[in-house]
Amino acid sequence: MRNVDCRQAQQLLHGYLDGELDLVHSVEMEQHLQNCGACKSAYEQQQTLRRVIGGGSLYYRAPADLRKRVRSELRRVNPPKLALNPRLRSIMSLATAAMLLVTVTWAVDRNWRGDATEAVVDQVVASHVRSLLVDHVADVASSDRHQVKPWFSGKLDYSPEVNDFAPQGFPLIGGRLDYVNHRPVAAMVYGRRKHVINLFCWPTTGQHSAALQPLQRQGYQLFHWTKSGLEFWAMSDLNAAELQQFAKLVQAAGTESSAN
Repeated sequence: MRNVDCRQAQQLLHGYLDGELDLVHSVEMEQHLQNCGACKSAYEQQQTLRRVIGGGSLYYRAPADLRKRVRSELRRVNPPKLALNPRLRSIMSLATAAMLLVTVTWAVDRNWRGDATEAVVDQVVASHVRSLLVDHVADVASSDRHQVKPWFSGKLDYSPEVNDFAPQGFPLIGGRLDYVNHRPVAAMVYGRRKHVINLFCWPTTGQHSAALQPLQRQGYQLFHWTKSGLEFWAMSDLNAAELQQFAKLVQAAGTESSAN
């Protein structure tokens, strides 16, 4: 039985996770993972990533306090044993149904937006981690913004602004296509010493700008903001202060977007 090296293990890792390898390759992978800490760590990270991606749910139950308020409002507008003529009773029923629909729609929309934001965070984290695990941080590897920006042309329905912040200590590494929030998105990749920064960008429905919002997930730092019709997510294992410095550089550089 041959020995599997780390390069071969990376190629076999996804098949091993999905149970698609034959018996010989499965045994070889098991032996390699027992003896290689780096590959074992990558295997465990992939398992964690699969649990994060597969743990979402599209079912949302209305909060108990909302259900209580709706029932209370129904009792208020339809008190028991209220004598009304048939026409007025019909009007009251329609009004109650309309009010209930508006109330529930508002509550579901509010809760959905909050949960949707959390879902986007999970997708951004998964995309960042995946790019590091499979050693595929860039589809086009270049520090020349005039090479990276045109590469996105024709691949997206918007044109992301690409800048190089090498003088400030954040050199451009390249760019790639990713899939976040149910659509293809641009991912610009930057470096900071030995750290990788993924800057995700896609159009947003509103034209208003939102200030930097810091988040932290699984030991990673994230900053989220919107500007000029675009939504931005910067993510890295950098400390929060340096990632915030990078995010402010992106904001100050300005953004340009054009629909194809």
